[in-house]
Amino acid sequence: MNRAVWLYLGVLLTVISSFVGLVRIPARQLRGLLPIKDDLGVERPQRPDGGVLAGRAEYIGLGCLYCHSQQVRPEEFGADLARGWGSRRTVARDYIWDVPPVMGTMRTGPDLANIGARQPSPAWHLLHLFRPRLTSSGSTMPEYPFLFESQRVELQRPAEALSFPQGEPRQGWVVVPTQRARDLVTYLRSLDHSYPVPEAR
Repeated sequence: MNRAVWLYLGVLLTVISSFVGLVRIPARQLRGLLPIKDDLGVERPQRPDGGVLAGRAEYIGLGCLYCHSQQVRPEEFGADLARGWGSRRTVARDYIWDVPPVMGTMRTGPDLANIGARQPSPAWHLLHLFRPRLTSSGSTMPEYPFLFESQRVELQRPAEALSFPQGEPRQGWVVVPTQRARDLVTYLRSLDHSYPVPEAR
């Protein structure tokens, strides 16, 4: 009987200390984090709105976070900086508007924490979503043609139509992005953590 009390007391203390160390203390440390202002007075990270939030929902819904991470590791923990995935390691401040953070589970594809800075062209992103191997040879990323629509060219080619390196896949028709595709690209282009932060000096 006496041993059972000590066993239960040990388990209870382990659970309480784990909760305090893994939940309460980090929450207190991170509670005061606020965006910082850059040289132009713009807050970084910026609070997401409209298309960024809709695109983030698409990113999660399509399962992008299962193949891509959004966390540039410090130099001593990997080659992320050498690969050009970021100009600095990511810090807790980078995620203050992400609820929940979509840091990813593995890296089948490259890290996307700074894809907005590395690849700012919306046309590149749209073509990459439609047919990834056109922009990144050897890519294992699946195609997302359901995010696009085919339209017959009547008088004038729509401005948002994709431009293919070898010409249109179907003569007289063009491929245009849906709102879902445009939102996803807006979100991807918002992923830019290249601004300086005091924690990563």
